[in-house]
Amino acid sequence: MAPIRLAILEADTPVPQANEKYKGYLGIFTHLFRRAVDPEPLESILTITGHDIVAFPSTAYPDLDSIDAVLITGSKYNSFDNDDWILSLVEFTRKALIHPRVKVIGVCFGHQIVARAMGCLVQRSDKGWEVSVTETTLTDKGKQIFGNHQSLKIQQMHRDQVYGIPAGAQLLASTEKCPNHGFLVPNRVITIQGHPEFTSEIMNEVLVLRHGTGLFTDEVYESGVQRNGDHHDGVDVTEVFIQFLQGEFDEEEDPAQK
Repeated sequence: MAPIRLAILEADTPVPQANEKYKGYLGIFTHLFRRAVDPEPLESILTITGHDIVAFPSTAYPDLDSIDAVLITGSKYNSFDNDDWILSLVEFTRKALIHPRVKVIGVCFGHQIVARAMGCLVQRSDKGWEVSVTETTLTDKGKQIFGNHQSLKIQQMHRDQVYGIPAGAQLLASTEKCPNHGFLVPNRVITIQGHPEFTSEIMNEVLVLRHGTGLFTDEVYESGVQRNGDHHDGVDVTEVFIQFLQGEFDEEEDPAQK
């Protein structure tokens, strides 16, 4: 079987040290997927390309007929803004969602963009930031998808959230602050509000930088630093992404086809 052709839509540049180490979100996600398939060689399962949709919004997007899936990354930008590049991303996402073959993965900002493209409201939350390793409660569908997990601990970095659940989607997880932490449309979409790709090193750099600029209070910063050393399930989430790309959830009826 030929490798799955996955296009990473890079919606931001990582924080400086992480960017230098991994060379963009393409490198960060390649590192994550490599860990998730180990000991199998990644190249036998996925062919991953990177697309800078912020710097080159008119030329970076892949031809949907030449790929099998897209993954929209996190970003420091607001998914509900109407900058030209964000509107272009929403429109491209809509096209991907109706493509007969292409699958869509959304991570944090990407989760919100997918929900926006599907008609959901995305706004700043009045409940504040979720940062660092945070436990999310899985729904029955989430428990089915994520195997033995009763909950998921995932790195978080957001204060925006999706309100409601897109038509035809099944909720996977939630927290007290954020009811929609991810959703599934079989054979079409899987999203997650957290950052499975963030290592503790990356999270620490983000926490320090945002505390230094005053964006994070001492309380948010210190709590995030304390929990950053906790185990998190980023690799397990990515294993589910791969199962989704390989069609392991395709046997369920696609609600969009009802």
